Amino acid sequence: MKSVVRRNALLRRVSSIALVFAGTTLLAPCAQAEDVRPDDEIIVTGSIPSDYVVTDQGSSTRLDLSLRETPQAVTVISRAQIEDFNLDTVDEVLRNATGVNVDSAETDRTYYNARGFDIVNFQFDGIGQPLAYGLQTGQIDTALFDRVEVVRGATGLLSQTGNPSAAINFVRKRPSRELSGNASFSYGSYDQFRGDLDINAPLTEDGSIRTRFVAAYEDGDSYLDYYHSKRTTLYGTAAADLGPDTVATVGYSWQESDPRGVSWGALPFLDAEGQPATYDRSTNSAQPWSSWYTLDRNLFGDITHQFNKDWNLKVSVLRRARDQDAKLFYVYYGQVDDETMLVSYPGAYLDKQRETTLDAHITGKFNVGGRQHDVVLGASYGDARLIEQESIDVNAIGVALPGNSAFEGSFPYPDWGDYAVKADFHTKIASAYGMARISLADPLKLMVGGNVTNAKRTGTSYGAPYSFDRTKFLPFAGLTFDLSGNLTAYASFATIFSPQVYLTSDGSIIDPLEGETYEAGIKGEWNDGKLTAAIAVFKTKQDNVAESTGFDPDLGATIYRPVDAKSQGVEVDISGEPFAGFQLSGGYAYVDVEDAQGEDARTFIPRHTLRLSATYTPPALKDLRLGVSARYQSSIHNSYIEQEGYVVVNLMARYQVHNNVSLAVNVDNVTNAKYWNSLQWDQAYYSEPTTVRGTIGFNF
Repeated sequence: MKSVVRRNALLRRVSSIALVFAGTTLLAPCAQAEDVRPDDEIIVTGSIPSDYVVTDQGSSTRLDLSLRETPQAVTVISRAQIEDFNLDTVDEVLRNATGVNVDSAETDRTYYNARGFDIVNFQFDGIGQPLAYGLQTGQIDTALFDRVEVVRGATGLLSQTGNPSAAINFVRKRPSRELSGNASFSYGSYDQFRGDLDINAPLTEDGSIRTRFVAAYEDGDSYLDYYHSKRTTLYGTAAADLGPDTVATVGYSWQESDPRGVSWGALPFLDAEGQPATYDRSTNSAQPWSSWYTLDRNLFGDITHQFNKDWNLKVSVLRRARDQDAKLFYVYYGQVDDETMLVSYPGAYLDKQRETTLDAHITGKFNVGGRQHDVVLGASYGDARLIEQESIDVNAIGVALPGNSAFEGSFPYPDWGDYAVKADFHTKIASAYGMARISLADPLKLMVGGNVTNAKRTGTSYGAPYSFDRTKFLPFAGLTFDLSGNLTAYASFATIFSPQVYLTSDGSIIDPLEGETYEAGIKGEWNDGKLTAAIAVFKTKQDNVAESTGFDPDLGATIYRPVDAKSQGVEVDISGEPFAGFQLSGGYAYVDVEDAQGEDARTFIPRHTLRLSATYTPPALKDLRLGVSARYQSSIHNSYIEQEGYVVVNLMARYQVHNNVSLAVNVDNVTNAKYWNSLQWDQAYYSEPTTVRGTIGFNF
């Protein structure tokens, strides 16, 4: 039952998207945004993207800094890498990011962690709010993103609240001044079909008004019994020059996901005798009728104004509406006639989530002491409300599932009762932030700044109070020193906090989680900036982590106690073009996580991980592109089982048969490695076997 309460979310399938759209989306991305100019103009090419070189990012400070000038560890997954290896969902992208672990204990709900702690911050174009339950429900399609930025460590300067792990920033595609586009169609194992379309169209001759449209459709079965996925994504954006120095952009995205045979919980690691259990790879604890329908809509707009060559203003707003409708089926061990066996727990959930986030900031340069310095000042405000309703069939709970019947997909559809509100909470987060980058000497730059955040929540969740009102100042400091024409040394200190709603044994709420990161490293760039590399060492602390001590019948809720944890480790990043035709992206991460007593903690997180993606275009065959992607993680364990380390290898090849037509093939998990997708909880499911996918692409 504890796992059932932990899965307090979400939603049923409603209907499928009209297939009239499918006829227009049998085609795939992507006009590629390559370089961002100071006036926010995007350069788009009509060809398939080929560049892993990323020269800058704005997720950590909002200043226009290169990766080398940024005093924190940053990984950027480019559009080219997304295209090469079919990284069509956020989970697939983050599995290729240095130091990030993707924990998929269920088919449609995912946890993420870095540096030993959970990632709970998703941003879109630099603004956003923490994930409602600290996890992602359903998949986010990557068709509408130009790149994904991962800033590791505490990110309190711009993230408002969260953990000292990492912040993920999804950078949307933007329109450009030239007509161009890409389309593709792919088909693969288990009848997996996908189509993508990406068109950039200026509406005026000079491109002063320009638009972009992106569409993606995916449908197919799975190696898992009963599981079938279906996802439709639409995205449109327009930009207009309001004057020589002002650009306004507005956009809207719409994504409908309608998977069937989804798992809620998954396969128990132990059998009825308490021994490690084994299953066929395709085994699924779900039922054919189980579903997790999600409809996600995002409306955004921003205005940028350049006062002069040194000073810029940007005002952004994001409105997100997310509805989920789930019919779920969970299995757990219970006592039936004095015998331990798997029993049933079906549940139906309706979720309604609404978020509005605003951000305004100004960046500029000023001269003091004969030197030029940089500054950013800004403020943000977020308002979010979530309402969750639950329905159950009391006669279908605790039904014995003898033998292998729990996995045969034969449990009848429940007779759901009336829905009742189980969670209803309202969150408001307001912050003001600022930072100055001071030039102490030609090679030496000092960054000092901070964020003052007030986080307030009112409401309840499953009978427990879900309220807080906390204000915190979060300092940030960084130092960079150019060692040579190629190398820069850096050090930084960053903080973050997150109010909590967990109850202690005396009925009080645990103090806010507070985290900080100390980091130092060396960054370099070569080959005229086309190749970058970095090595970082870090030490991270997290105080007041809520640890469950069990259910208290007097309080009617699970109670917790605060514990402290720390992590330390090393990370190495590399990306870019070492030589002509060879593109590279990847890194190595080591993390050691301990509790306050110095004992190993969070052992479901691998201590060693390696990510590497590379492609090569032979000089004599410029129409051919070959690639390999590999990821490794060391052994992990929990209270039930231990999993040995493993390697997953993916291969790709693409050939440009015509100026406007390409053919590609991808083979994933070529060694057919079999492993559990997560050990974070007491249940999980197995990894996908070897799969093959072919793609035909068009561009103009």
